[in-house]
Amino acid sequence: MKRIAVLIVSIVMMQQLLLEDAVARSARCVVVGAGAPPYRGKCEFSAEDGGSFSITPTGKPVFGGATEISVSVISPGVAEVRGLTRDGINSRWGEAQRSKADPACWTGSDFKICVY
Repeated sequence: MKRIAVLIVSIVMMQQLLLEDAVARSARCVVVGAGAPPYRGKCEFSAEDGGSFSITPTGKPVFGGATEISVSVISPGVAEVRGLTRDGINSRWGEAQRSKADPACWTGSDFKICVY
């Protein structure tokens, strides 16, 4: 009986740890690029496996109407960036490099995303 209780408590604690990672956290974001007005403001930050993450700007869409931006790490210091619009269009922004000067930033050929 004691083993079952310990097992149940362990499962509940593990679920809490896993759910904690999936919960979006408030952050400050800066998204600049391609002649669009820069977004500087609050966003929701969702961490994913391997250093990948997504951000959802709070209040207004950014960069050509994107409502969510995903940064998917494909190798150390290199990521693939995409933007999702309200219409469900998932556009490829391109490859980005992690900034050595400011590791909170990822820089592509015509955009920069920073999350603080």
